[in-house]
Amino acid sequence: MKTRKIILDCDPGHDDAIAILLAGSNPAIDLLGITVVAGNQTLIKTGINTLNLCQYLEIDVPVCLGSANPIIKNIEVCELIHGETGLDGFDFETLKRDFDSRSAVEFIVQTILDSKDPITVVTTGPMTNLALAIKVEPKILENIEEVVLMGGSYTNGNVSPAAEFNIFTDPEAAYIVFNSKLKVTMIGLDVTRQVKVLPEIISRMEGINTKSSILFTKLMKVFNENQKSVFGLEGGPLHDPVTIAYLIDPTILDLKYMHCDIDISHGPSYGRTNCDIFDYLHLEKNTFVAMDINSNRFWDIVEIELKNK
Repeated sequence: MKTRKIILDCDPGHDDAIAILLAGSNPAIDLLGITVVAGNQTLIKTGINTLNLCQYLEIDVPVCLGSANPIIKNIEVCELIHGETGLDGFDFETLKRDFDSRSAVEFIVQTILDSKDPITVVTTGPMTNLALAIKVEPKILENIEEVVLMGGSYTNGNVSPAAEFNIFTDPEAAYIVFNSKLKVTMIGLDVTRQVKVLPEIISRMEGINTKSSILFTKLMKVFNENQKSVFGLEGGPLHDPVTIAYLIDPTILDLKYMHCDIDISHGPSYGRTNCDIFDYLHLEKNTFVAMDINSNRFWDIVEIELKNK
């Protein structure tokens, strides 16, 4: 089994929390560090959430604060889904961990340049930190194996008819990454909406009764309450962990290689990932887009990791 060296860039966030859990526990993943961005909540809140998660799950990696705002826009958080803290539903112990002294951009640049092996960057929030790192030091492009992101959609959005939250929050950052010539794998709403945390999933994971399954269960109950209140869903889609599950077992996704443009026009489709599925425009392909997911296998992966920690 190939071990993937990764930097996880996130904005916890209930679904980010489960992505961190998976990344910190599976032998297929060598988690080098976590960089934090504002998104689901303000930067200080997503940062504290990340420290709390790492302390509780005993994940000993650097946690570096990144951008508090998108490149152009001001941050618009997702409090209706993730609550006042960004991670409502779990009472963590007194926090003893602290942030690394490096900024997210400094950490990304230094870690990638110093690594003997190519690094995969996983983004489960706005892509601001990675985009800024690319602009600050383009040499990192030579040692990035793949960018795996949760974001976008080849159909409909979730904050506008056109746009998904992570891309919409910082379309200009996504534009930089998608046009960087890197290998980009986009895991969008089309597949993540298929992995809903239905009541039977919560019951299944609650029965494991480990430290991590207790965290999962308590967080997901509040996550579902908010999803039902806002969207009327019986089970919220667990978007972000699909990125890590894909790295653990790439066979869970069906991917299609195509050209994808990020709409930065500031019009009604601002933030849309325009995926040319049928190659109408005959433009250079730049993105592997997730088209379908083996949801049963996804939940098996989650269950295995909850049993292990």
